[in-house]
Amino acid sequence: MQSARSVSVVLAGSGGAGVMTAGNMLLEAAAHAGYYALMTRSSGPQIRGGEAAAMLRIACEPIECMEDEFQVLAAVDWENVQRFNAEIPLGDSSLIVGDPDQGNPPDVFLKSGAARASLPLKKIAKSVPEGRANMVLLGALAALLGLPDDAVARAVERTLGKRPAALAPSLAAVAAGRAAAAGIAVRFPLSPPPATRAPRWLLTGNEAAGYGAIKGGVRFVAAYPITPATELLEWMAPALAQVGGTLVQAEDELASVNMAIGGSYGGVPSLTATSGPGLSLMVEALGLAVAAEIPIVVVDVMRVGPSTGIPTKSEQGDLNIAVHGLHGDAPHLVLAPNSVADCLGTTQWAVQLAEALQTPAIVLSDQFLGQARSVVDRPEDFPGGCSRVTAGAGTPGYKRYAVTESGVSPMAIPGSAGLAYTADGLEHAERGTPSSQASDHFAQLDKRRRKLTAHDYGARWADVEGEPAADCAIVTFGSCTGPVREGLALAAPDGVKARLISLRLLAPLPALQLLAALEGVQRVLVIEQNQSAQLYKYLRAECDLPGRATSLHRPGALQFSPGEIRRHLLEWSRA
Repeated sequence: MQSARSVSVVLAGSGGAGVMTAGNMLLEAAAHAGYYALMTRSSGPQIRGGEAAAMLRIACEPIECMEDEFQVLAAVDWENVQRFNAEIPLGDSSLIVGDPDQGNPPDVFLKSGAARASLPLKKIAKSVPEGRANMVLLGALAALLGLPDDAVARAVERTLGKRPAALAPSLAAVAAGRAAAAGIAVRFPLSPPPATRAPRWLLTGNEAAGYGAIKGGVRFVAAYPITPATELLEWMAPALAQVGGTLVQAEDELASVNMAIGGSYGGVPSLTATSGPGLSLMVEALGLAVAAEIPIVVVDVMRVGPSTGIPTKSEQGDLNIAVHGLHGDAPHLVLAPNSVADCLGTTQWAVQLAEALQTPAIVLSDQFLGQARSVVDRPEDFPGGCSRVTAGAGTPGYKRYAVTESGVSPMAIPGSAGLAYTADGLEHAERGTPSSQASDHFAQLDKRRRKLTAHDYGARWADVEGEPAADCAIVTFGSCTGPVREGLALAAPDGVKARLISLRLLAPLPALQLLAALEGVQRVLVIEQNQSAQLYKYLRAECDLPGRATSLHRPGALQFSPGEIRRHLLEWSRA
């Protein structure tokens, strides 16, 4: 049987069946075996106890998105699993594995033409003292994929090592599942992993963002839990304590952003994390931070909106509010990581920029990046720490908002001798005293804009890839980058050649660098995941895109797939 360089599987079942636990173990087993891997999850609308699906892709090369089809759908039971049918595309070469005692797979999956295999998971689990069906399924899937015993055992031991009473039964159930899978004729063995293995990390985008924030210098976090940003806060709470920092859970988003502003005003780099509904509540306070020139980082892990939307699904619909949501002329930073690993570097950079430029920075992650767990090459190591221009105690004639050439003026730490000043949302003169004079307003507006537009952001403003001589270019951002990059690779044998520009700095938009990267381009395609083509319209408003510019956009909750991008690129290239 021919081995595959990439295999995608789904573990599904009702709440409490343990499919997420088994999925995480399978992911970790793949990592121990030397593969790259990616796991996303989906759950029903219930608060607790709803159906769940763990979706994994295991590959020999780095991966940033799911494939167009899953090779295996394996379910502990079929309770409401049909709700995931749009997220679990199958083909006639796929395999459906299920417990015959739990009924038949839903017709929506059978219509794919996939083969079927019966595996009495619960009976096998009962034959093992204290055995569980999800561990039986884990062993069966490991056998179907050709994952070695020791890699699976290491994953189980790492998860259950602190629960010795559960460890032995789980390993026995895994072995029973592997033995039972011997009767399944259809298999999807993986090609051998790369012989040379660079250091790799297993983490989520939320964890990467949290680490990047700490590496950037954040030592105070105030936040209110909200899906899908909560895990970032949960990870940072103990991590901050290890470096002498503090996390405070506020009573709501309004309190959290103002606490973070207060912490930063006091001299401590500060952060809060939220999703779209929370960002909506925070924008007034962010306007205060712009006017008072207080650095703060807000990580917005975007989800489907508007209002409550679909908290467990991904969308890029917060671009408009992130860029334009503050009232008045309020220049600030907006950045977007374009992979799970890049959540680290981009969040770290956001902290450093916010501190250096004394302004709020919004990091636009999303549910896919934030909650996806991935085996990645060790992220690039950027210099840590941050630099805030501060005034020394006793500085004569101190002017907190002095109009400087760079637009950045020294910031005083409260309590420093001779450096008292007013910091509030009112327009002010250079000393910080409130002013209604037009001349002060003009000067401070120009100052706040100049410090952002005159700053040298270097090469990190975007990832520019692909054919430098191509006359076509694709512009995208965030989690769309992975499927676009893979879709381009799939379309290359068909003669499609294009440049890829994945924007990391969205505001202020580096228009001159973007136009330089598009030099010689006759056609531009902007790809994004929202209904109203927010990035496309923003780019058209901020710069004169060359040639014919068109848009490929659609809302969540389904991610773009590489094959979908390939098909569109073929049509676009021939139009």
